Amino acid sequence: MVVPGLSPAFSIAYTVTMNAGLIAILDALPRYEERLSELSEIMLANLVMIAETPAPTFSEQRRTEFLIERFNEYELQNCSTDEAGNALGILPGELGDRNILVVGHMDTVFTESEDHTVGIQPGYVTGLGIGDNSLGVASVATLPIILKELGIRLESNLILMGSAQSLGRGNIEGIRFFLNNTDVPISAGICVEGVKLGRLSYSSIGMLRGEIHYDLPEEYDWTRFGAGGAIVNMNEVINRVLEIPLPRRPRTTIVFNSIEAGAGFSTIPTRGALQFEVRSENGELVQELGETIENIAAEVSSQTGTDVRMEILARREPGGINFNHPLASGARSIMKGLGINPRISPSTSELSAFIDKGIPAVTVGLTNGENLNEANERVEIGPITTGLEQLLGIILAVDQGYCDES
Repeated sequence: MVVPGLSPAFSIAYTVTMNAGLIAILDALPRYEERLSELSEIMLANLVMIAETPAPTFSEQRRTEFLIERFNEYELQNCSTDEAGNALGILPGELGDRNILVVGHMDTVFTESEDHTVGIQPGYVTGLGIGDNSLGVASVATLPIILKELGIRLESNLILMGSAQSLGRGNIEGIRFFLNNTDVPISAGICVEGVKLGRLSYSSIGMLRGEIHYDLPEEYDWTRFGAGGAIVNMNEVINRVLEIPLPRRPRTTIVFNSIEAGAGFSTIPTRGALQFEVRSENGELVQELGETIENIAAEVSSQTGTDVRMEILARREPGGINFNHPLASGARSIMKGLGINPRISPSTSELSAFIDKGIPAVTVGLTNGENLNEANERVEIGPITTGLEQLLGIILAVDQGYCDES
């Protein structure tokens, strides 16, 4: 590995030092395993309390209060919330000349009226949003006591954050707000998700999420050519979008995420909503496809007399660190050293906010799970200890400078 800006000889010496440092961290992690397994009881207790606290997007206040309460118990500094509803606490470092931000999004896709009771069975924890992302938030809540009980003192300041307004219409506004308004320089970011162990993201693809709303006016002319209910008109848009030619390179997809219309027999559907997502490695192509879909909707509207409104819910720009960046390679080394097979994929979550600010960051998962965002969502208890070892390893590598680009 040649480090940009350094002579080849110094670059090789730097790489050898970095590799030796990562090996030392990997050698130390097994010594923490038994104590981490014991501390997982505290983690599970936090997980249950967090998961049983409903937190639909824009309504995360109770989880924010819980996190701040935990941060105060652990005597973190600057325990507070901000205008976006984020929960924040700082664990000061021995030197404090660097700042590592560890973040887990607090919101879930489930409403407050649903049953958030958590069930613990042999080997599993079941509950709404348990893996996305109650477990990630629980790790953020538990990190201070883990570091204390393991006797780990970081040189860097560790900023712990539960981010609000992440999913759907939230458009990761919580983390965006913090990064746009903080005067604290962030050296690196680590985004923690409950699932899946082995997940590793350090780049983002271009993305646009939109929703097309259909309304038939009361004076709708059912005799005109092409007239039909909301479902017929929505189907016409879907068919036309499917006819859009997509390139193989850059890799590009259009996905329909949900469709809502109709109430049953004997009723003509007069309203509907269609959600879609455009993803591409090319940001300009995402923009072009979004405009094409909007034009298709407008054309169908003019042909059928349907009132159509297209709303953009979220945007992401492609970017991130490259495969050989020390943070990316360091994370892979730590995962492989723990027997975790890295599954590398781009992300459109909190990681995108770091990318927009030019801050090196990764997203990792803590355990295995299934039925994500469904009523029977569950996560495995056993791998959580390994997931925490992985998180600790990456934090230590960043703290000791082994993930710096130069």
